[in-house]
Amino acid sequence: MNVSSELHTFIAGLPKAELHVHHVGSASPRIVAALAARHSDTRVPTAPEALADYFTFTDFAHFIEVYLSVVDLIRTPEDVRLLTFEVARDMARQNIRYAELTVTPYSSTRRGIDAHAFMEAIEDARHAAEKELNVALRWSFDIPGEAGLEAAEETAHLATELGPDGLISFGLGGPEIGVPRPQFKPYFDRARAAGLRSVPHAGETTGPETIWDALNELGAERIGHGTSAVQDPRLLAHLAEHRIPLEVCPTSNIATRAVADLSEHPVKQMVDAGVLVTINSDDPPMFGTDLNNEYAVAARLLGLDERGLAELAKNAVEASFLDAVGKARLHAEIDAYLAAWLAS
Repeated sequence: MNVSSELHTFIAGLPKAELHVHHVGSASPRIVAALAARHSDTRVPTAPEALADYFTFTDFAHFIEVYLSVVDLIRTPEDVRLLTFEVARDMARQNIRYAELTVTPYSSTRRGIDAHAFMEAIEDARHAAEKELNVALRWSFDIPGEAGLEAAEETAHLATELGPDGLISFGLGGPEIGVPRPQFKPYFDRARAAGLRSVPHAGETTGPETIWDALNELGAERIGHGTSAVQDPRLLAHLAEHRIPLEVCPTSNIATRAVADLSEHPVKQMVDAGVLVTINSDDPPMFGTDLNNEYAVAARLLGLDERGLAELAKNAVEASFLDAVGKARLHAEIDAYLAAWLAS
């Protein structure tokens, strides 16, 4: 089905939560271009209009290469603070009320940013976002898998010894091929012992066995992407039975060639199997999308009307690590918005 302009308008006003969205990967073309101009030794274009071509990926490996070139633009605490607050500003424009933002502190500390200054920068932006924009941010510190066990050790140390007040979870990102999940078990064990929740990426560019490893070795409570779960009926049944959510990012999966075409995206199979599915934007400017657009994509793939979209928004609230009071408040806001829309 095509998504009507009326449904687009509904989505734009719908209060939402987002659970799978990356810190640096959310930098808008305006911010990326400004940072590129500030750091003249980069190959990243300084003209926002040139970034669309720059952010056209041939495969997942090419995406990682481009992503890391943008990471390299974040060199000072001031860069970190600016980026973080501007990401929240873009979220506010979409009526995102709550987001668990995936942050990779190792990428910044290894480039010379003091760890304490990094934490202060993201926390300052978090407090300002809540006060000025009505956007509540929480952090998921993730290991960049391509950087190996040194990065895992540093990320675990930063999370458990220096972690800021807004930190709630611990993840694993980057390439999956050639980066087995079990080797990261000791670091996830430390993070979980410190009270952090486990949210690794798994099964995006590899098969269901990677998701099983994330569950069995890393204690995953949500799965980032999980695209290949549909290849294993037993896994789908397990995810459904135990209410382990999938953080699905449709446009991202197409952009990185993890899925060939939207018509082939497995999200409907996931939903039909009873899995708790949340919709997310991943690295939105890099993929030419945002969360509103991802909801429109989901409406098309799943055949959703306003009520269905409201339930999808409530899935993200349910799957979040918000406390019970926060969940109830956001659920009520979604219900009130839907009721007012239908009444009008």
